[in-house]
Amino acid sequence: MPSSLVARFRKAWDRPLTAYYVVMGTSLLIILLGLVMVFSASQIQALRHSLPASYFFQKQLVAAVLGAVLMVLAARISVRLLRALTYPFLAFSIVLLVVVQIPGVGVEVNGNTNWIAVGGPFMLQPSEFAKLALVLWGADLLARKGERRMLGQWRHLMIPLVPGALLVCGLIMVGGDMGTVMILVAIIFGLLWLAGAPTRLFVGVLGASAAIGAVFIATAAHRMDRLACVMATDPGPGDRCWQAVHGIYALASGGWFGSGLGASVEKWGELPEPHTDFIFAITGEELGLAGTLSVLGLFAALGYAGIRVAGRTEEPFVRYAAGGVTTWLMVQVVINIGAVLGLLPIAGVPLPLFSYGGSALLPTMFAVGLLIAFARSDPAARAALATRRRPDGKKPAGLGWTSRRRRGVIASSGER
Repeated sequence: MPSSLVARFRKAWDRPLTAYYVVMGTSLLIILLGLVMVFSASQIQALRHSLPASYFFQKQLVAAVLGAVLMVLAARISVRLLRALTYPFLAFSIVLLVVVQIPGVGVEVNGNTNWIAVGGPFMLQPSEFAKLALVLWGADLLARKGERRMLGQWRHLMIPLVPGALLVCGLIMVGGDMGTVMILVAIIFGLLWLAGAPTRLFVGVLGASAAIGAVFIATAAHRMDRLACVMATDPGPGDRCWQAVHGIYALASGGWFGSGLGASVEKWGELPEPHTDFIFAITGEELGLAGTLSVLGLFAALGYAGIRVAGRTEEPFVRYAAGGVTTWLMVQVVINIGAVLGLLPIAGVPLPLFSYGGSALLPTMFAVGLLIAFARSDPAARAALATRRRPDGKKPAGLGWTSRRRRGVIASSGER
């Protein structure tokens, strides 16, 4: 019986549209659950600042609606247009990263100057958009070099990809945001791995990155304190591990099924950043182990579907872009949840699609929209969508006029 269930699961997973539906379904579920948890985790914080209880939730909801528009646009954009926009988008991101360091323009939040006030209560974090820009630029760069058969030489793998990434990372580090830099470094490693970089090159880049990171950690007292709080079980001298320990308290007090939605104790001022960096801890306290495992399962399914999309495509740019987006999302999940569990230093990065923050949500939803587009661009998936019909049998369902126009070409090729 178990073997038959496994066989049926494998058969279902191997269907052409599985990755398409998994990416779309899991991302929407994560966003919806994130909205619920933002509303629950942020109410006390809003009231403490004399704001309406739903203040943060309303802002997140607006960002989610705008992000949904971006997701639809990304799911419909052509690869040719996307590649044409990569360099302007990277240049625009770099300009914003420079602007944020201009005195009087950049806004400091929690010790990091990485924000720009755009009017009223809304602020923009350019480093979040730089993640998306770096993925797309790196994917286009490697695809172009691959077309010219230049990736067999290490200097073409490294230049200008690594210097460009170092420029972006340097501008972000000026503002003090090392957590985002760690994600950008992981993206570069992911792109190099997909491009077939030799092991020696990996070891060299990894060694250089580790050495530079060690210098930045050793020269900043607050980073050394965060490193010392890994696996901490009490707040320690001066309560330096207060946030890390209370994150563990929140998870531990949730039990199997939690204290109930809205019934968290830690969000009443004990746990800092309950609706942003540590929203996973509040999820564990209110929804228990069942809730946290559900969130982990959704992210695992999203990551696996992203790997499948990158592995099945024959288009180099799509492979690099899908792999870069998947690396970005999964590494950020590991860094955030690892910090909440006390296994990694607190890096100050949000949980993708889940934590509060419009600047993080918008580019992430656009990136997920790209994954949906890439999953649908697989020849077998295009054929399956084009041949699917509505109950009346008159019109194909699931796609617009472009897919209907292509239906005849796909059918004639014999793809199913």
